[in-house]
Amino acid sequence: MAVFSMRNNHRRRYVILFLSLACFIIYRHFRGPTVKMRINRSMGLRVNSSQFTLGGKPFRILGGSLHYFRLPRAYWKDRMVKMKACGLNTLTVDVPWSLHQPEKGELRFQGGLDIESYLHLAAEVGLWVILRPGPYIGSDLDLGGLPSWLLRDREMMLRTTYPGFIAAVNVYFDKLIPKVVPFQFKKGGPIIAVQVDNKYGSHARDGNYMSFVKEALQERGISEVLLTSDDREGLKYGGVQGVLRTLNLQKMNHDDIKYLETLQPNSPVLVMELWTGRSDGWGGLHHSLPAEDLLAVVRETLRRGMSINLYMFHGGTNFGFMNGALANPSYKALVTSYDYDAPLSEAGDYTQKYHLLRDLLSNFNSEILSEMPGLHWKEEYEATILFQHLSLWDALPYTHEPFKSQFPVNMENLPVNNGNGQAYGYTLYETTIIRGGSLKSGRNIQDRALVFLNQSFIGIFHHRNVELAVPDGKEKRTLSLLVENCGRVHYGKDMDNQRKGIVGNILLNHTPLRDFTIYSLDMTPDFIDSLYRAPWKSVPNKPSFPGFFQGRLFVNGYPSDTFMKLPGWSKGVVFINGQNIGRYWDAGPQQALFLPGPFLNSGMNQVIVFEEAEADFKIQFEDSPDLGMTVDI
Repeated sequence: MAVFSMRNNHRRRYVILFLSLACFIIYRHFRGPTVKMRINRSMGLRVNSSQFTLGGKPFRILGGSLHYFRLPRAYWKDRMVKMKACGLNTLTVDVPWSLHQPEKGELRFQGGLDIESYLHLAAEVGLWVILRPGPYIGSDLDLGGLPSWLLRDREMMLRTTYPGFIAAVNVYFDKLIPKVVPFQFKKGGPIIAVQVDNKYGSHARDGNYMSFVKEALQERGISEVLLTSDDREGLKYGGVQGVLRTLNLQKMNHDDIKYLETLQPNSPVLVMELWTGRSDGWGGLHHSLPAEDLLAVVRETLRRGMSINLYMFHGGTNFGFMNGALANPSYKALVTSYDYDAPLSEAGDYTQKYHLLRDLLSNFNSEILSEMPGLHWKEEYEATILFQHLSLWDALPYTHEPFKSQFPVNMENLPVNNGNGQAYGYTLYETTIIRGGSLKSGRNIQDRALVFLNQSFIGIFHHRNVELAVPDGKEKRTLSLLVENCGRVHYGKDMDNQRKGIVGNILLNHTPLRDFTIYSLDMTPDFIDSLYRAPWKSVPNKPSFPGFFQGRLFVNGYPSDTFMKLPGWSKGVVFINGQNIGRYWDAGPQQALFLPGPFLNSGMNQVIVFEEAEADFKIQFEDSPDLGMTVDI
């Protein structure tokens, strides 16, 4: 009996131990961030002399930027958990107006643009949030995240109190701000601060603009602390009364810090954008900031008691046509990868920067950092053969209804997309000529045009090549110009002049061309889907260009991330299951496109490539990135 009693006691202890362990695991899983349990929600982020306080207690912002629109929704939480495990406590969220309102009457907050779900996830992971709702966010996006339909107004003055601009901002904010107000700190949410526009000091055209944006946010219920963000040169003119100025930098410059402290004494210093790398442009090199250089700046910044936000913590990808462009010293469109040489790579992998930052930031966290999550598997799939071909000319019946005009019309003012014009992609302009001679663009091609005579290629217009020779002929011939918007400038004073397509007269022997038929080739998912009805043919020995090429990728089992390489191809766009993965170009530096597993299906996947000039008819899939030749910043 004694033995039986002892066994019962042991069983009882094991049951109690098991239940206790189970309860602890459930508690840890569902409790949310520890700080949510104890913090005083009546006292938000406050500026007290040399430090911030949150909930009445000293607080240092250790932030990182992570763009929900540059990665698949399925990876949102993975990237946030990796951010938390690195020792960061704050997620900076940029909100792209252009993606949320691609047309005046349509606002999108579903799927990969579901900002409410994104904010919920941040709270669940235990990250505070600095929200940057714009209206201008920059972020190396086409037109800085402003919608292109604003440019339909010939008098438009972006980022000013011009009536057309502020009316559009008001409509947008009426829809966006009510969605984020409940997520503010004092309402129990993760948002501790909100930024007013972005880097306005570099633009600074209207002394009333920043006050308008500030009031527009507050009138709609934003009550947390407000920030501005500027480089050293913009600090003086980018501020607004009652809003905390913050600084952007990459290398530590003590004079910049002193200048901010002079403009804004007795306030904590926040480096709002501590640049961890740089974006790349087509035709250039991949930029890399040595990990030791970044760590030296972060270490010194924290030693001085300042707060930081790493731009970017994780860059992601410019899927589709969302990339911006640089204006100075000359026009250069940004590549598809937005790896940015960030601590977390484009594919979400850990880098040397990540490990060094984690070691450093562990000293600034009161709790032991969580374990680093495992990485997603990368697959080297079997090469895809593109066995079907469709010429551009045979695809034209599946575009928008062609538009006839005596004069050339820029993309934004075309009568397509419910009166919102064309935002991205290509536009084909065709007219009839009866003689050859000198064809001059006069810089009225924005940004790049392939030129054809009776569908035969004769040359390219771009920013540095503005004249072509047209062969002589006596009969009527069709002159075609396929113009690509390679990306609108995203920063600086040139933004009002970012209309694309043909934006002025094209001269043949000093006479302006007239009487155009214009086709909008914005290459939306609907257009790509419609091509299944097109007369595809087996790839001939000498296919015509430009053209579409189609093949199949077979995925055995659960889809994994991979990288697409197109050696032997020239320039174009890749679509997987109708999803625009982005541009490729043999000009480099980027040599491989990141293809996330969530974009693939188990089994058969449709692959369509639009190629401008040359094709190898095969796509390779590799398990590692290739961002091209590298240069240190």
